[in-house]
Amino acid sequence: MPWDVDGYVASLTAASPHTREAYERDARQFVAWAERGERSPEDLDHATLRRYLAYLGTQRLAKRTIARKAAALRSFLRYLKRRGVLVTDSGRSLRAPKGPARLPRVPNSGEATDLLDRAAAAGHAEDPVARALALQDIAVLEVLYGTGLRVSECCGLTPRDCDLDGGALTVLGKGSKVRRLPLGAPAREALRDWLREGRPLIAGPESPPDAVFLNRRARRLSPRDARRILERHPMPDGHTLHPHVLRHAYATHLLEGGADLRAVQELLGHADLATTQIYTHLTRERLRAVYEATHPRA
Repeated sequence: MPWDVDGYVASLTAASPHTREAYERDARQFVAWAERGERSPEDLDHATLRRYLAYLGTQRLAKRTIARKAAALRSFLRYLKRRGVLVTDSGRSLRAPKGPARLPRVPNSGEATDLLDRAAAAGHAEDPVARALALQDIAVLEVLYGTGLRVSECCGLTPRDCDLDGGALTVLGKGSKVRRLPLGAPAREALRDWLREGRPLIAGPESPPDAVFLNRRARRLSPRDARRILERHPMPDGHTLHPHVLRHAYATHLLEGGADLRAVQELLGHADLATTQIYTHLTRERLRAVYEATHPRA
């Protein structure tokens, strides 16, 4: 196979499952486009790649989506160059406009606290299994909001990652980078209650012993399962949050509280400070809204 997409996907060992899935999809889309035009790898040049980006532009895709596809294409062509399929890497200078970063509406600190308080109130169920599942809901929500973990990082937690006495979590994040995060008292207590009282009631013979969180089938909690937890705890207006919104809320509330941008970058596990800076735009907008709503001369 001249394009060797399978080999390329197998080479993405340091990428997250989500990134591997997206890059595989993007690489296969490019190969399909190239083969429709009867192009082989040796036919690729910068002009051909620019034509491909122009084609993507006709598909009404967002600029950031096209930028991601361009990044995947550069990665794919680097792989082909390493394998000797390409003599020169014509994708090195390929760029696409990123467009503005878009963030979902983030709950303010009062709304986030109210969400957690309502989830805690639901943990007093009389049925033991219902109470156990409610304890896990509380623990997942507290960890997501209290540490800013990606949902995949939260689902992948193991007992040895949780230093409840020391108040810290150790996380293996994107790019196989390890970071140690402070764990606040509410999240510590919620995790301790789940591990001591809830998990033993849910776990079964086939439950993975190294999984902190379990779904209703006693298997490791998945990102889809985590989304269902948020669906069980809607906001007062009825809409539900995505787990990643709690990560956005974590970063936003840290910055609003005066946290240093580089400290937030480390806590989130961002490789590039520019990724963290999107939260400064959000906090500026919130401060302006407060100013315009409260100042007599606004």
